[in-house]
Amino acid sequence: MQARERTIATPHLQLAAKEWGDPTLPPLLAIHGWLDNAASFDALAPLIATQFHLVALDLPGHGRSQHRPLGVRYHFVDYLDDVLAAADSLGWKTFSLLGHSLGGGVASFIAAAFPERVQKLFLIEVAGAVSAPVEKSLAQLQKGITQFHESAGKALRIFTNVEIAIAARRKAGDLSEAAARALVLRGIREVEGGWSWSSDPRLMPASPQRFSEDQVLAILAGVQAPTLFVLAEPMAMQIPESLMLARAAQMPNATLVRLPGNHHLHLEDAQSVAKAIADFLEHSQSHPRNAGSKQRVEP
Repeated sequence: MQARERTIATPHLQLAAKEWGDPTLPPLLAIHGWLDNAASFDALAPLIATQFHLVALDLPGHGRSQHRPLGVRYHFVDYLDDVLAAADSLGWKTFSLLGHSLGGGVASFIAAAFPERVQKLFLIEVAGAVSAPVEKSLAQLQKGITQFHESAGKALRIFTNVEIAIAARRKAGDLSEAAARALVLRGIREVEGGWSWSSDPRLMPASPQRFSEDQVLAILAGVQAPTLFVLAEPMAMQIPESLMLARAAQMPNATLVRLPGNHHLHLEDAQSVAKAIADFLEHSQSHPRNAGSKQRVEP
């Protein structure tokens, strides 16, 4: 199934997106991870587009979407506004959400804050925002402000050809050639002397503020939608496994599935993730009152 390109006009920015499936099917908005783009769903989307009208966004500053105005940061919570604005522009009062990594954090917080709008929630590798102990708040503030000022006007690396960029992306993200190629081809632009990332350099500085883990757990407790939470086995992120499992347990209607793979398992092994989604949907239809009830599905 071929993807369709589209542009979504929000009140402040033009967002690029990829689209799969019949527009009469239930709407599903997909949100990629940090420094990725809508091509993150190239392998998975065609496998589930028989059940959804899937629109995968390029978040602001990523892929082919506009960057935020000069002097403006990329705060985590602002992505919630961006995604909701995109849904409003699409005319979707209710919809499901699919999020990977950063996108999983954004999707889970939207589902918690606006449960009346989110029908089903599919999370890959992350639920909730990056957190930090409260005693590190001052250091985080100093680091975020310093790095933001240091990044002003900083030029991105220029690659003499696309293949070098793909090799660099493979190394940085432990990706296969095919996965890296998909992300890079949507995430580069031609410049004088070769090619450079299309992403905004202001995405790189640390955030000056972090949620505490207690805050994250309190927010996730508000997720009401039937939720499928897919985690790689073994854990593929630099986050304590106990922390992510506690977050899964905090969501009242979550089903946890562990699948072998790496952080981009939906791009590297889309068939397994698609099957997990299909099984989850079948269970939801067969047992609507228990949809998303606490389960653990082993690989």
